[in-house]
Amino acid sequence: MSSSPVVTRFAPSPTGFLHIGGARTALFNWLFARHHGGKFLLRIEDTDKVRSTKEAIDAILDGMRWLGLDWDGHEYYQSQFWARHAEIAYRMLDRGQAYRCYMTQEELAAQREEAQRERKPFRIVSPWRDVTESQDEKPFVIRLKAPRDGETVIDDRVQGRVTVQNAEIDDFVLLRSDGTPTYMLAVVVDDHDMGVTHVIRGDDHLNNAFRQLAIIRAMGWPEPTYAHVPLIHGPDGAKLSKRHGALGVDAYRDELGMLPEAVDNYLLRLGWGHGDDEIISRKQAIEWFDLDHVGKSPSRFDFKKLENLNGHYIREADDTRLADLVGPKVGVSDEQKALLVKAMPELKTRANTLHQLAESAGFLFAERPLEPDAAAAALITGDGRTILAAAHQKLAALANWDAASLEAAIREVAEASGAKLGKLAQPLRAALTGRTTSPGIFDVLALLGREESLARIADQMESNE
Repeated sequence: MSSSPVVTRFAPSPTGFLHIGGARTALFNWLFARHHGGKFLLRIEDTDKVRSTKEAIDAILDGMRWLGLDWDGHEYYQSQFWARHAEIAYRMLDRGQAYRCYMTQEELAAQREEAQRERKPFRIVSPWRDVTESQDEKPFVIRLKAPRDGETVIDDRVQGRVTVQNAEIDDFVLLRSDGTPTYMLAVVVDDHDMGVTHVIRGDDHLNNAFRQLAIIRAMGWPEPTYAHVPLIHGPDGAKLSKRHGALGVDAYRDELGMLPEAVDNYLLRLGWGHGDDEIISRKQAIEWFDLDHVGKSPSRFDFKKLENLNGHYIREADDTRLADLVGPKVGVSDEQKALLVKAMPELKTRANTLHQLAESAGFLFAERPLEPDAAAAALITGDGRTILAAAHQKLAALANWDAASLEAAIREVAEASGAKLGKLAQPLRAALTGRTTSPGIFDVLALLGREESLARIADQMESNE
């Protein structure tokens, strides 16, 4: 365990929903804090008021709660601290670590065009860098007076030792002309004020770290430990996009029928490992998680692996919980829920998603007469109809409608007809469920009960006369 308190944070921008890459970043930060007995903070970076929406904020909070990633204290909103951000910008100005820049948009455009003509990286060269007196009533921005000489080194916990020449760090804007802070200033001030000790985020922020360190060092603040995690790629090796599965977390729940523990487990294994372990509980994840075993290469998102993992967690899940999740998809009433719970041990053995589970449960609540699909209808003609008649007669004569009696009766019909049990079960399954796949035929008969089972068989016998 760490001797000093660990504080991590997840700081999403509410310009879109909580996507799967952001969810993994949140998970890694949460696990690292919980492993060290530290704090995990949530900060909504809503400084872009035009693009930030309440809908997106609500979706982020909802997604975090669904994944079980609870944060310590209330969530923070970056826009609440604008006055503090401006205070730091002016303090840096007073200390000679920043300067007022009065360059116009036309002057900036001219420098950008010149860099393009000379095919050089664009670095702003401001004539105001060393001017100390202010130009009253002229609009200005406050720029960092970035170091020109030497280099900046980051010992990143994932990327290793990374070095950038200070000449490559530009005099970026800290405070805009309207007095609002830039992201680069706001994130540094907020992290410092919140006591963040470890910044764990995607490696697309690695370049930002060098610019942010320039502010931190100018202020003489403690430097956080950085860990820049490789991004998630699609199966084809390209950066993860919507066509690969970069959906909002809510889509994995609502559209794909995933359980939160499966998504958590899958995201954990995307870029981090503990030996050959694939199934990792929340308790184990907290105990085992560290930054040393985060890989340096991008991980590839595989929907099939996620679906198979989800199937494992469905089979492990409590039957009543699954019935609560599946019930609304099937449209069951409170009175019918008991049957769904009873059927769950059989239904969940064949399902990898909640949608598959709902589909397989549909036959239990179908209205008579069933309308079999084409494949099922083909099984209840000719010989199939003869089998149904024999099965109906034998089942109707049963004194007890229990698993042992049902199995004995169906086996007797099979022996009398000279058919194998599997062949006899096919038309029965088609008549009872309207499908060619279902739980075992004895389980189907037991779950539907005597009256419903006999009525469904009779329906299909009559429809084929």
